[in-house]
Amino acid sequence: MARDRPRKPARVAGRWPALALAIAVHVAFIAVLIFSIRWQNRPPIPVTAELYAPPAKAPVTEPPAVPPEPERKVEPAPEPATRPEPPPPKAVPRPEPKADAPDPRAADIARKAKQEEERQKKEAVERERREREKKEAVERDAEKRKQDEQKRLAEARDRQAREAQELKAQAEREKAARDAQQKAAEAEAAARSRAEADYIRRIQAKVKGNVTLPPDLAGNPEAIFDVVQLPTGEIIDAVLKKSSGARAYDEAVQRAIQKSSPLPRPDRPELFQRTLTLKFRPQD
Repeated sequence: MARDRPRKPARVAGRWPALALAIAVHVAFIAVLIFSIRWQNRPPIPVTAELYAPPAKAPVTEPPAVPPEPERKVEPAPEPATRPEPPPPKAVPRPEPKADAPDPRAADIARKAKQEEERQKKEAVERERREREKKEAVERDAEKRKQDEQKRLAEARDRQAREAQELKAQAEREKAARDAQQKAAEAEAAARSRAEADYIRRIQAKVKGNVTLPPDLAGNPEAIFDVVQLPTGEIIDAVLKKSSGARAYDEAVQRAIQKSSPLPRPDRPELFQRTLTLKFRPQD
C-alpha cells in the first residue's frame, strides 16, 4: 500500500516557485510603500511611477506518473491543491501638489523679474540723469555764449566810446593848435605889418624932411615912387610910378629921396625889401 501513494517530496517542490514569487511581490510592495513615504516628505517634484501588473498564475506541474505495475492497477494521484493567488499590489496614488506650497521656480522667476525691473529702473534713472546733465550743459554753454557775446558787445561799445572821446579830444587839440597857429600867424602878420608900417613911416619921414615944396602947389596931391636900395640903405634909383600932377612937386620929392640916402634900416632884418613903394603927400 505504501507504494501506491504518490511521493510527498514532489508536492513540496511545486510550491516553492509560488512562495518565492509571493515573497518577491510583498518585498516590492513594501519597497514601493517606503519609497512613497520618503517621496511625500520631499518637495513636490514631478515623478513617473511605473505600475507592474500582477504576475501570471504559475502553472501547476503535475508529478510524473508512476508507471503501473503490470500485475495491478495503480490509481491516479490526486491533483495538488492550488494555493490562492496573492492580492495584486495596490497602486500608489500620485500625490497632488499642495495648493499652499510655494513653487521654487515661481519664486526664482519673481526674483529675476524684480531684479530686471530694478535694473530697468536704474537704467531709466541713469538715462534721465545723463539727459538732464546734457541739457544743463547745453544751457550752460548757451548762457556762457550769451554772456560772452554781451561782454564782447559791452567791450566794443566801451572801445568805440573811448575811440570817440580820443578822436574828439584829438580834434579839439588840433583845432586848438590851428587856432593857436592862426592867432600866432595873425599876431605875426600884425606885428610884421606894424613893423613894416613903422619902417615905411621912418623912411617917409626922412624923405619929407628933405622935400622943398614949390610955392604955387595947391591941394594935397599924391606922388608914388619905386625906390631901389641896398641892404645898407643906400639908394640905387628912385623911379616915379605915379605922378601927383604937379611936376615941380614930383621933382622935389625925387631930389629929397636921393638926398635921404642911406635910408633907415628895419628893426627886423627879414623886413628888408630891395624895392620899396613909397607914397608922398605934401600935407601928410
